[in-house]
Amino acid sequence: MELSPLTAISPVDGRYRAQLDALAPYFSEFGLIRYRVLVEVKYFLLLAEKGIFQLPENLKAEDLHRIYEDFSTADAQQIKNTEKTTNHDVKAVEYFLKEKLQEMGAGAVTEWVHFGLTSQDINNTAIPLSWKEALENVYYPALVQTLEKLKEQAVAWKEIPMLARTHGQPASPTMLGKEWMVFVDRLEGQLNALKGIPHKAKFGGATGNFNAHQVAFPEKDWIAFGQEFVTEMLGLKRTRFTTQIEPYDAFAAQCDALKRINNILVDLSRDVWTYISMEYFRQQTKAGEIGSSAMPHKVNPIDFENAEGNLGIANALFEHLSAKLPVSRLQRDLTDSTVLRNIGVPLAHSLLALRSLQKGLGKLLLNEAKLQSDLEANWAVVAEAIQTILRREGYPQPYEALKDLTRGKSSIGKNDIHEFIERLDISDALKQELKGISPHNYTGVIFEY
Repeated sequence: MELSPLTAISPVDGRYRAQLDALAPYFSEFGLIRYRVLVEVKYFLLLAEKGIFQLPENLKAEDLHRIYEDFSTADAQQIKNTEKTTNHDVKAVEYFLKEKLQEMGAGAVTEWVHFGLTSQDINNTAIPLSWKEALENVYYPALVQTLEKLKEQAVAWKEIPMLARTHGQPASPTMLGKEWMVFVDRLEGQLNALKGIPHKAKFGGATGNFNAHQVAFPEKDWIAFGQEFVTEMLGLKRTRFTTQIEPYDAFAAQCDALKRINNILVDLSRDVWTYISMEYFRQQTKAGEIGSSAMPHKVNPIDFENAEGNLGIANALFEHLSAKLPVSRLQRDLTDSTVLRNIGVPLAHSLLALRSLQKGLGKLLLNEAKLQSDLEANWAVVAEAIQTILRREGYPQPYEALKDLTRGKSSIGKNDIHEFIERLDISDALKQELKGISPHNYTGVIFEY
């Protein structure tokens, strides 16, 4: 069957392709090839800049940069056609560049393409660079957009009291906005932690020692060359001691950080889903949409369910990536190669989840009347406040007195609480103070944010 969104095996490139198209320049086969070409061109130019060979006068750096800047699907297909013969993807890129240089009149200097390198010097720089730019250009903006929506709602609901639930049971009231800020604070912390992990790259020849470089030009400081190339030209951080491949420890840490972010988003998805089921929120409807094929009244919280499902798939893959990639037999085995081709998949599912959360959060309609009625139906939660003030006043065994009144009772109302207060052997002023407490105002500190 011809490949299309309808025939694609993976929903990332099928059902959800339109929502995930922004990741294609980084993680598609085209994207991988283009980043390989970019690394090869920049390496070639740095060799010339450092005097390893002289660039012909007719060969301008800006013309070489255009090879990857104007890289087309036809160029990628040419490389794939060559790969059918070479059975080696990076070698096919090398031959493509040599052919391009010959067309530009480069002459003998074409042999400086891929000088002294192994394929992993290209892969372990091209892939981290594509990963870095995908995070910065696509993922981070999507996460920040979700954070901004949560902050906006937190501010709007800052003074909306809500019955809290611990262990699923009524507990000391809280503010709805503050509960949203819990997720904002957690996500911001993990986002900062993720951004603090360096994007590591390997660059050092067949087994990480610059063997070929050193034997050809022993007077050159190849370690300094590698540092400059990876750090200044590519914007990555070079791992100094490697085998043939980068050890992937930093990348594994990034996968674990993304997994923690996704776990927080799962927590958010389930909480909002539950609030909807409790009728604390209604959802905006859209003309023509159907919630159930059998029950016309249904407006299901599908955005939060969709997000939760995609976050789970993403985390399963992040878990495998972080566990597998740092493990390689001796100086090299090939198991990382096929695994690395899938790094865009968990990021795609994570991005899809963020899109769903943004959509779902945008459809929430606050049902303040339901929040108020739940508070009014649960006067037992002020028992904590009463016994605490009685402790302050030195009243004997206040906790036990309130426990006998409230624990396990099916219904405790305002009158029950006020009658209890009236029976206490305390001053009238203290009774009035206690009667001033209600589930609606026993909400603790009002946080600034």
